[in-house]
Amino acid sequence: ARVYIYIYIYTPATIQILGIRNSAGLLENRRPPQSPSSSVSTTESNMSDPTNPTVDPYELLQIVRNSDGSITRQFLIPNTDHPSPVLTKDVPLNRSNNTWLRIFLRRQAPDSSSSNKLPLIVYFHGGGFILCSAASSLFHDFCSMIAVEIPSVIVSVEYRLAPEHRLPAAYDDCVEALHWIKTTQDEWLTNFVDFSNCYLMGSSAGGNIAYHVGLRAAAVDVDLEPLTIRGLILHQPFFGGTKRTSSEMRLANDKVLPVCASDLMWDLGLPIGVDRDHEYCNPTVGGGSHLCDRIRSLGWKVLVTGYDGDPLIDRQIELVKMLEEKGVQMVGKFGEGGYHGVDFFEPSKAKALYVVMKDFILSSVSTA
Repeated sequence: ARVYIYIYIYTPATIQILGIRNSAGLLENRRPPQSPSSSVSTTESNMSDPTNPTVDPYELLQIVRNSDGSITRQFLIPNTDHPSPVLTKDVPLNRSNNTWLRIFLRRQAPDSSSSNKLPLIVYFHGGGFILCSAASSLFHDFCSMIAVEIPSVIVSVEYRLAPEHRLPAAYDDCVEALHWIKTTQDEWLTNFVDFSNCYLMGSSAGGNIAYHVGLRAAAVDVDLEPLTIRGLILHQPFFGGTKRTSSEMRLANDKVLPVCASDLMWDLGLPIGVDRDHEYCNPTVGGGSHLCDRIRSLGWKVLVTGYDGDPLIDRQIELVKMLEEKGVQMVGKFGEGGYHGVDFFEPSKAKALYVVMKDFILSSVSTA
């Protein structure tokens, strides 16, 4: 029954966040058209032209660009208020930056005296670096479900958004969150968390953040003790580049994440004056970061998930191949019949993701 409540509550949030709506402002189709199978040819004749988008990305994202470089976000992000099997609380991170953390703990967490403490997942929400919040229903409820299904304790980070705070501001905030966690005396964490079993996870732009925060953390892992990171979970991560991939061409006018919208997100999120081959956007440029070698030497595992109907899938597969070539322990899970954000819409896909995550965490512990 909990699964159906989960979908019922998500529909308003995802309508507003993803902008899939008709002229009346309602959801026209909960999911995009059936994704082409992986065997479909991507010849020039059947590709969409990303230089001639069929939608206005500003209208799609419901934002207005202001003369001072900021943006006005035209929708309110619903917050969750329904009963939940998970307890949550917010704690300040950096008052000057208005950042904070939301902690998720199962109501049926193990007794604090138990030796079976829970893994910690530090989660970074999506939104193209410019939208959404740790308080958004979409991500709040997603973290709640993970806490129940894995089971685990989740710390979701409220980081600063672009363009008011361009990258690397979000990376800086999320690294700061790791340092807060390592020194915290918060009883939910000290009583129930196994600090030697930590994972960095993010969805979409949050997956990009998890990757770059992971690189930084790998460089200073000793400074984070007793917090020990075991792996990265990159959930449909958001990456890009100046040269279009086949999936970006094939799905240029995708209903969920058209290329014009992702281009706008990068334009608003990247440092001024750089292009999409900057390392923040394109992790494979120049053969990738030298810190990938550090991830390998630390024995971290990296999970990347994606679907064939996501314009980003080729980027995600390229990342897996690059890290494999560098000797990093990789798990790539790429499915058919999905699209960007599908795990927030379809309970069967979400359930499969939880199983993959649980297996990944168990395997990371066993090989540590």
